[in-house]
Amino acid sequence: MPDPDPDGGPDGRAAAPTQRWWPPVMLDPAWAEAATDVDLFHVHFGFDAREPRDLQAFVDVLRRRGTPLVYTAHDLRNPHHESRALHDAQLDVLVPAADRVVTLTEGAAAEIRRRWDREAVVLPHPHVVPFETMRAARSMREVARRAAARRPFRVGVHVKSLRASMAPLPVITTLAETLADLPDAVLQVNAHRDVLEAGGARHDAGLAATLRRLEAAGQIELHVHDYLSDDDLWRYLSALDVSVLPYRFGTHSGWLEACRDLGTTVVAPSCGYFADQGPVLTYAHDEDHFDAASLSVAVRGAHELRPDLAATVEERRAQRRSLAAAHAALYADALAGR
Repeated sequence: MPDPDPDGGPDGRAAAPTQRWWPPVMLDPAWAEAATDVDLFHVHFGFDAREPRDLQAFVDVLRRRGTPLVYTAHDLRNPHHESRALHDAQLDVLVPAADRVVTLTEGAAAEIRRRWDREAVVLPHPHVVPFETMRAARSMREVARRAAARRPFRVGVHVKSLRASMAPLPVITTLAETLADLPDAVLQVNAHRDVLEAGGARHDAGLAATLRRLEAAGQIELHVHDYLSDDDLWRYLSALDVSVLPYRFGTHSGWLEACRDLGTTVVAPSCGYFADQGPVLTYAHDEDHFDAASLSVAVRGAHELRPDLAATVEERRAQRRSLAAAHAALYADALAGR
C-alpha cells in the first residue's frame, strides 16, 4: 500500500531526505483496516504525530480484526517533548491495549508495572553498528592504545539539533573546566548548523555564543555540520575516548549502544535507565538537579583508568540470535492467544 511522501517536517518546513519527518501511515486506522495480510502489528516508534483518540481508533481496528498488538516501550518520556503530557496520554492508550509489552531494561519494566500494572518482557537493545565496523574500530583502538603517548584523550558532547531533553551548557562548561586540568585532554563539541547558525530552524543564540567563546579561548574544539551519514557517525564516535550524554530526562539511548559497539566509554546522566542498558559511567543530572562534581569525577576516572566497556562482536552476535528467538516466541504466543 502506498506510503505518502510528505512535503516537509511537522512545522511545514522542507527537510533534507535524512531529516524528513515521515509519520508512518500504518498507524492510520484506515490503513490498518485495509491491511488484510497483516497477522500481527508491532509498534516501536512513529506515533508522535497521532492524537490519543487516533491511536485508540487504530487499536479498536486491530481488536475488531483480531490482530495482536505488540508494543516495545523505548521511551517512557519523549525526548523531543518539553512537556510529558501528550506522550503520557499516547502511552495510556498503547500500553494497556497491547497484547504483549516489551521494553529494554529492568528499570523501565518496573516503571511500566508501577504505572500501568503490566508485566513487560525485557529484551535489551541490539547492536547498532555493523559487525565489520565494530571489528575495525576495535583494531584501531588497539593501535591507538599502543601509541597512547601521541594521542590526546578526547571527550565528546554532541548537541545534535538540541532536543528538548538536552541541557548541554552546564555539561560543556563543567567539562571545559575539568579537562583544562588533565594532560593531553581535548573537549570536542559537535552541533548541527540549524542550532549554531543564525537563521537555523532551532537556532539557540545563547548556546552558540557560549560555544564560540569557549572555542576562541581554546577550551573546546567545535565542529558544526549537518546530519552525519552512518559511516561518518561511526568514524566520529570511534575517534572519541568518552561520549558524555547531556540529557536532563530520557529513558533509553541508541547513541549509548553505538558507543558500546565502537568501544567509546559513555558517561550517562542519572535520569532514565541508561545505566541499566550496559556498563557506563554515571553523573547526577535530571530535570531538577545537575551535579557538576559528579560529572568531573566520572570524566577524571575515565581519563585515569581508560576503562574498556565495549561490547564485543561475539557478544552482540549471541545477543542478536537470542533477541530473534525471543521475538519469534513472543509473536507465536501472541498469535496463539488472539
